[in-house]
Amino acid sequence: MRDSNDAPDAAIDVRSLTKRFDDVVAVDTVSFSTARGSVTGLLGGNGAGKTTTISMLLGLLIPTSGSITVLGVDMLRHRHDALPEMNFSSPYVDMPHRLTIYENLLVYANLYGVRRPRDRVRALAADLELEPLLDRNVGNLSAGQKTRAALAKALINEPTLLLLDEPTASLDPDTADWIRSYLDAYRKESGASILLASHNMSEVERLCDNVLVMKSGKIADEGTPAALLDRYGRETLEEVFLDIARDRRNISDVEAAE
Repeated sequence: MRDSNDAPDAAIDVRSLTKRFDDVVAVDTVSFSTARGSVTGLLGGNGAGKTTTISMLLGLLIPTSGSITVLGVDMLRHRHDALPEMNFSSPYVDMPHRLTIYENLLVYANLYGVRRPRDRVRALAADLELEPLLDRNVGNLSAGQKTRAALAKALINEPTLLLLDEPTASLDPDTADWIRSYLDAYRKESGASILLASHNMSEVERLCDNVLVMKSGKIADEGTPAALLDRYGRETLEEVFLDIARDRRNISDVEAAE
């Protein structure tokens, strides 16, 4: 069921989103929108609220207050209408260790109702260079191999919205670069929207159209990578990230004043 108030160009629309755990406010009245077909970076230090925000977008956590609309669907009332068009990947969320990659991917393909699931698994394995590993138990994979398997799981249903948490964690630079190119090509070919949580600032600069920076459960700043670099007078997003984390609004202005 589509929400009549949905902005037609928004993949994600969040308004005054709040999540409390007893006396701890993990996410504090957060509002943002992401355009359809765009890649949005979600940045922040440990404990900033990124994982809690993503969990609420996925319907894994119920907000204390606020609203979430994903692909035109009110996630608090009708999330099952949107979930088949979404998927999620994180190297920190394991697939069952005793199953092989092939078995895991086939299970997820069937859960999503993928047509010709075996063909889809084989195609993804070829795309992500997992073919030699398909019969290996997930518990016997290296960290980098698990990351690629998790990405294959996230793409199994050809999602319209892809939520990625550190998609190139534990990968060597060459493989990580290849994965970024693959994700960029997937977005361009499918028109999918991506929300990317990452600590790799060069990855964010390369892939993201817009960036949200969280701190203490709030959106501390947002803008295109170029706009943030200009606003803070910095050359890299890593420097911008540190300025926000350390409450240095525009370090170039501070240095000039001194």
